[in-house]
Amino acid sequence: MAIQKEQIKGILSDGTKVSDLVDLENGYISARTISDPEIYQLEIERIFSKVWIPVAHESEIPNKGDYVLRYIGDEEVIVSRSERGEIYIVLNACTHRGMPVCRSERGNSSHFRCPYHGFTYRQNGDLIGVPAHREAFGNALDKNQYSLVRARVATYKGLIFGTFNEEAPPLEEQLGSLKWYLDMMLKHTDEGMEVIGTPQRWTVKANWKLGADNFVGDAYHTFMTHHSAVKLKIVPSGDPKFAFYGVHVSCENGNGLGLIGGPPEMDIPPFYGAPPEVVEKIERNLSAEHQKAFRRLAYIHGNIYPNMSFGYFSWATEDRKRPGSYLTLRQWVPRGPQEMEVFSWVLTEKEAPDWWKDLARETYVRTFGTSGMLEQDDAEMWKNITRVTKGYIASRKLKFIYRMGIDRKPEQGDWPGPGIVYQGDYSEANQLNIWRQWEKLMTE
Repeated sequence: MAIQKEQIKGILSDGTKVSDLVDLENGYISARTISDPEIYQLEIERIFSKVWIPVAHESEIPNKGDYVLRYIGDEEVIVSRSERGEIYIVLNACTHRGMPVCRSERGNSSHFRCPYHGFTYRQNGDLIGVPAHREAFGNALDKNQYSLVRARVATYKGLIFGTFNEEAPPLEEQLGSLKWYLDMMLKHTDEGMEVIGTPQRWTVKANWKLGADNFVGDAYHTFMTHHSAVKLKIVPSGDPKFAFYGVHVSCENGNGLGLIGGPPEMDIPPFYGAPPEVVEKIERNLSAEHQKAFRRLAYIHGNIYPNMSFGYFSWATEDRKRPGSYLTLRQWVPRGPQEMEVFSWVLTEKEAPDWWKDLARETYVRTFGTSGMLEQDDAEMWKNITRVTKGYIASRKLKFIYRMGIDRKPEQGDWPGPGIVYQGDYSEANQLNIWRQWEKLMTE
């Protein structure tokens, strides 16, 4: 669906203003924002084509020639490390007829060759080979003019970002104060975090924004959606309000997170219960402020706007077994207004002993992997929300309520990190922050 002239002004084809779908001051969001095909197309063109999108982690392509296939919005891209060690992101479409030049999800290669007519490209997208060049084209095809479409590339603490927008501001400006928290999660040891294995992938019949909305700030849903995890003591404290005990932090440009410890009377192992040799590295690498924040945490949830969420979790998956801790990244790849594909990574400290990595991966698989218990809890909610809100009446009459904590004032307290801080993680300030950024990009 092409964007009409009226839509450029933030007006949909039926005359509805996009800005009228969000009431940020009073905390109401129209259900139409979830399943409307016209809104989805606007998001692809006005959000995903404008901002920096996280697509991979450097540990996935450690060697020269390594590559993975990923997505910027609905665009399939190749993320690769060149023979010189540089990282490139190129559109996976031959400039001759648009055939994908790479059809493996990951691998190692010095070049990419189109299987249709044989056009051959370097990792950076340069066209270096055309079969029967002289006989077929004579002087009518200058290889220098037909490189693969390149994205801009930037990295932060091992995360790889790409954008096709030549005018996008620097990545660090988009991340803003979220950088402080990414530093703590991604680079608290000498060598930082590494991806274990390959990302798990699955599709959910749900709109991509529901994943981002849930992870950026919805600690409240754990009381009901994940109540079985409390009953089964996967949550070690056994407290159904376990997700309240922390802070709720809103950052610039739609970014945000919640950081949760435990009930005041509960003794939490420092630094997610990491082995002593890892704790030693954490205490050497992190500042005093970072250590104060990180020492007593058990759960971090958040979102890098627009569509990469993260969770730094500690769960007990078997009776009397040591809890496992891990960092998971998850990209909500849009596949239409009513479907997304989930890419889900599990990471742990690169220098950690093998038993700690094995425990991390096992705990992840049981909780937030493809068939993980908590993952299935969430997916069930998102699928049904998308299903029942796609009708005409629901999309026009129903308004989601975002009023939790709307009258509360930010309170820094003794929290050492930046951002707009709210004491207690039952709040919807981060979700409203996401919708504020959504409205801004959709109406610019």
